[in-house]
Amino acid sequence: MLSQTRFRKQHRGIMTGISYHRGNRICFGKYALQALEPAWITSRQRRRAMSRNARRDGTVWVRIFSDKPITVKPTETWMGSGKESPEYLVTVIKPGRILYEHG
Repeated sequence: MLSQTRFRKQHRGIMTGISYHRGNRICFGKYALQALEPAWITSRQRRRAMSRNARRDGTVWVRIFSDKPITVKPTETWMGSGKESPEYLVTVIKPGRILYEHG
């Protein structure tokens, strides 16, 4: 988990809107992988997507970072009794966001 955050748990939030200003232009490489739909991407999904779409030659710049903690209640647990501890981290992706750059 992240150690330098002010609060351990976050609200779930909403995934509406488009990535207008931040992270929607190619800055470092020649080619880029851009998101077309809103999603939450875990660090495992991020690693698999990078290994699938990147070639062995050249440099790959990762433009996303997992910074949103997600809490999950155990199965067969009654409702209530507070929010559980964070299980994993996700990245909130909006349409138009550049995920990786290659070049």
